[in-house]
Amino acid sequence: MTNRRNMFFYYKKEKEIEHKLQALFSLARQNGFSIVEDAKDATIIISVGGDGAFLQAVRKTGFREDCLYTGITQAEESGLYCDFNMDNFDEMLHSMVHEEMEVRRFPVINVLVNGETSFECLNEVSVRSTIIKSIVIDVHIDDMHFETFRGDGLIIATPTGSTGYNKSTNGAVIDPIIPCFQVSELASINNNRYRTLGSSFVLSQDRQLSLKIIQDGNDYPIIGLDNEAYSIRNIQNIAVTLSNKVVKTVKLKNNSYWDRVKRTFL
Repeated sequence: MTNRRNMFFYYKKEKEIEHKLQALFSLARQNGFSIVEDAKDATIIISVGGDGAFLQAVRKTGFREDCLYTGITQAEESGLYCDFNMDNFDEMLHSMVHEEMEVRRFPVINVLVNGETSFECLNEVSVRSTIIKSIVIDVHIDDMHFETFRGDGLIIATPTGSTGYNKSTNGAVIDPIIPCFQVSELASINNNRYRTLGSSFVLSQDRQLSLKIIQDGNDYPIIGLDNEAYSIRNIQNIAVTLSNKVVKTVKLKNNSYWDRVKRTFL
């Protein structure tokens, strides 16, 4: 990886973290890497923290495809996106120098709000009611009306995001090598009057999911994009597709996605 030598570290500007990172910076320089101050100059972007920090690093640096992302956790943290922790940073550098790593490509979903504003998500997009009233959403798959949802909201997750918010609602855990996205319900109402599928469903990369928010007073739902919440006035429709873009991360050869899932949940 001699052509990938510029490192940018994304972390909270706290004295304790900065103090710990000085040793890592020195170790990186000793191994022929450069530490850059601007993410635009980086070929390797490293988040410090758990999965939340990794998601923020990807979002704040623009979901770049021309660089590699990796995550370092602190001692008390674990993460499905992070292969390393502060104590084995030297192992990470050794692996990079001797090419003992593999590159993973994680799917990204594109979210278009009201046909105007576009966002990207590595984990999930969620649409939730902000008032004590169920939200009503007409769900379309491609050009077909699939169901009318009534409840607290919907989650649309990538395969890597399937282990997060989606899993807490009994959604399936999906292998990230499958190009798809999953739709899960939040407290749906199912009775003689209202009826939805009542379970998660998975859409392939060629499908488009369209959500039409019924304007019945619940017109200001919260949209969660990964681990950020956006309050956009008068949301009428949301279109979700699987992006052609992928986020490239590095992994140790003996640490697969399913190794992480087992280590985290079992």
